[in-house]
Amino acid sequence: MNRSTSPGNRPRRARRTFSAAFKAEAVQLARKRRAEGASWAQVARELDVRPNMLWLWARQLDDGRVGAVGSPTGLPDETLEEEVRRLRRENATLREEREFAKKAAAFFARESR
Repeated sequence: MNRSTSPGNRPRRARRTFSAAFKAEAVQLARKRRAEGASWAQVARELDVRPNMLWLWARQLDDGRVGAVGSPTGLPDETLEEEVRRLRRENATLREEREFAKKAAAFFARESR
């Protein structure tokens, strides 16, 4: 079976990502529509998302977890200080890799002459 088609010969939808702002607005709309009598599934269809995703976004907002919808880090249980440390380590690693790549390119450029 081709990876781009599902068993029913319908093309697969590409994986989508949603911004924190979209998620928060979707939950706000869902709650408003639920107060009017709409179901989670109806609201999800209107927004073209899966009902369980919409429900999960609502729970994350309610729980106020770090890493939930709208969190600055986007990672669970990571404080801003931990994120800064992680990003600094990652930045240092990337700088080392870039320097190595420059040296390797210079070496192979000399060898090819």
